[in-house]
Amino acid sequence: MLIDSHCHLQYKGLIEDQQGVLDRARAAGISGFLNISTRQSEWQAVVATAEREPDVWASIGIHPHEADQHADLGEGALLEAAAHPKVVGIGETGLDYYYDKSDRAVQQALFRTHIRVSRQTGLPIIIHTRDAEDDTLRILDEEMQQGAFPALIHCFTASAEFGRRVLELGLTISLSGIVTFKNARDLQDFACDIPGDRLLVETDSPFLAPVPHRGRTCEPAYTADTARFVANLRGESADDLAARTSANFFSLFAKAVRP
Repeated sequence: MLIDSHCHLQYKGLIEDQQGVLDRARAAGISGFLNISTRQSEWQAVVATAEREPDVWASIGIHPHEADQHADLGEGALLEAAAHPKVVGIGETGLDYYYDKSDRAVQQALFRTHIRVSRQTGLPIIIHTRDAEDDTLRILDEEMQQGAFPALIHCFTASAEFGRRVLELGLTISLSGIVTFKNARDLQDFACDIPGDRLLVETDSPFLAPVPHRGRTCEPAYTADTARFVANLRGESADDLAARTSANFFSLFAKAVRP
């Protein structure tokens, strides 16, 4: 069993052949998919896919790029959507200062809104952070002091120090195909230090296809390539890593029912 803990099945590149994408992934040994939303207009479609496919679950949330367009989104909308039985996570949300597509203060406020909903529902918050380590850590630390909540740093590419800090706060870390890139030596080193019970794998498809698929549209099937690479880095068997990361997924996303 291997879970793609973060994919965007509604995005261009996958939506045109969504059933074929899922079938190819299943043939590659992928037995579960967390379909991630990034804006409110996607929520219905993301949940509909999860309703149709027993091995697909959904998240609801607002990506930091979309924060300006959702500045007035309150907890109520998130809480209502999170009540659906196939919605198992909150996000993706967080901070992105690399592109700065939304005002930073608005990003931070919406991030905290998602955290409050995570705390109220018990559903893990799925965090995107890029070039925003200090503020991400500050907000996580401040909010943890208000009450613990489950959380995941998805597509981890930050510094090892940031990684150690979020692990100390109790977070889980997910690795994408970026870990297979030749220029990702620091990330590869850190991947070996992530505790076995805090590790997930993902594609973030249709983006970031791992080696040997660079240059192609990324598909959930490629989770297997990333998992094999990470297992080799850590000196583990691919089967053991698949079993451990799948168990971690169902432990973190406790609302997800195994198909």
